[in-house]
Amino acid sequence: MDLLEIERLVVAHGLHLRGGFHPTDEDGVPALPDGQVPATLLLIGNVGGSLWPAFSQSVEAGDGAPDPLNRWTERVIGGIARAVGATPLYPFGGPPYLPFQRWAMRADPVAPSPLGILIHPDYGLWHAYRGALAFAEQLALPPRAERPRPCDSCAGRPCLSACPVGAFTAQGYDVPACLVQIASPPGKACMAAGCLARRACPVGSAYGYGEAQAGFHMAAFRAAHRDG
Repeated sequence: MDLLEIERLVVAHGLHLRGGFHPTDEDGVPALPDGQVPATLLLIGNVGGSLWPAFSQSVEAGDGAPDPLNRWTERVIGGIARAVGATPLYPFGGPPYLPFQRWAMRADPVAPSPLGILIHPDYGLWHAYRGALAFAEQLALPPRAERPRPCDSCAGRPCLSACPVGAFTAQGYDVPACLVQIASPPGKACMAAGCLARRACPVGSAYGYGEAQAGFHMAAFRAAHRDG
């Protein structure tokens, strides 16, 4: 299978190949339907708002049913998987959840940020992994780029001081404090434009989500915790 052909299919939906690797037993990649161990895993995701035009105009985005982005992702990546003879895998649908963050660090030059989100040297915090393709055959892959974590040279770390309720600390993410804030009138700025701490990061600011996409994700975050 040709990586350029896979990339062409992926980009048609506003998505990107986000690297890949040849799994070992320690990677926790599930066996293929025939029981065979996958020889290659390719990650698929968005960079900035790349997926928003395609998703926002989709049937799933407008049908009013729950989990529109997950359903769109399953349809799109599932179709690509069938076209290229791969098995699709997703970061949702659990628990248990597949270790996508660990896989991402094997495939892409990303590392944990102080906010817990994986930071990319170019895209900053404005990217995500939406799925993966598992192949029985070992595809030829370019080497993973080795690049420094931007946070290590960020003296001010504005992401840790931008949250109005101090939800991000060295001890972790205070989800209850965040939920109280975004449900209150002062939290309208967070709901409309996205997490202020995330927006404070200077890396990859050109890839920041537009208001419609940021608002969608914030509403989904709030609904998920309210329903949970």
